[in-house]
Amino acid sequence: MRILVTGGAGFIGSHLCERLLARGDELLVVDNFNDFYDPAIKRANAAALVGARIVEGDIRDADLVGKLFEEFRPETLVHLAAMAGVRPSVEDPLLYQDVNVRGTMVLLEALRAAPGTRFVFASSSSVYGGNEKVPFCEADELHRPVSPYAATKRAGELIAYSYHHLFDIPTTCLRFFTVFGPRQRPEMAIHKFVALVLKGEPIPFFGDGDSRRDYTYVDDIVAGVVAAIDHCAGYGIYNLGESQTTSLAELVQMIGEVCGREPVLDRQPNQPGDVPVTFADISRAQAELDYRPSTTVRAGLESFLAWYLDGPGAAPPAAEDVPIV
Repeated sequence: MRILVTGGAGFIGSHLCERLLARGDELLVVDNFNDFYDPAIKRANAAALVGARIVEGDIRDADLVGKLFEEFRPETLVHLAAMAGVRPSVEDPLLYQDVNVRGTMVLLEALRAAPGTRFVFASSSSVYGGNEKVPFCEADELHRPVSPYAATKRAGELIAYSYHHLFDIPTTCLRFFTVFGPRQRPEMAIHKFVALVLKGEPIPFFGDGDSRRDYTYVDDIVAGVVAAIDHCAGYGIYNLGESQTTSLAELVQMIGEVCGREPVLDRQPNQPGDVPVTFADISRAQAELDYRPSTTVRAGLESFLAWYLDGPGAAPPAAEDVPIV
């Protein structure tokens, strides 16, 4: 299958692209290698995607997107590229709107001119906002996003539905729940916490530690995305999570145990845009995508630590030469 992946040099994207290449798909990766975090990390990820065509470009560039669709003629577009993060979106909401909403619409316009091409959109558990009903179900009413990031992801789902309705684009939206594992972005909690614990430095510990997250190992997420690619038809929304929750206090304790160090806490107030709990009902994904997450948080932390000690924790990432056009 010919698959175009936006954001394919990132954390989740690079894992997905490796899986697709391994099964023989023809791959075009588009990434703008921005400086939200060290671009050398993403360039190293891209360098490992042997057999993929890597294009450095922005999804907001309609001319580029149109050219790539015309040349590559993808059978599926997997849209992972986005400005990520709840807290940064509070600081720069216009940038998040421009990339996450307008950028998605540029891609949908290209899909409009490519009948039958499948669209798999990476959404987020953040769309559930402060939902008090748990676990979160795809059929829940969602009217109160609590961050600009969450609002842009919900907007993406809604705009994708309108294009599906008007132009019959097969569309699947996937709500990811707190993905972690090797190559996780350095500003994300688990990556940051492991680095600080190993250095003996304080961990920023927000609130009383009772907030809970549905931490999902990256291999389980990738399995769900691949299943969504293969089953994409009509319009569907699926939660991809572990369907278990871990409190912040439990997570920090577990990280300390895995690292063999006692965490030092820097207690801080709750942050704007954060929610008290995320918890995925995955029954729809189980039934329709045969989604079966299997990696426990502890096992995932052990895998992350092994990767960290072998790479980022040992030396800065090398900016390798990447065949980028």
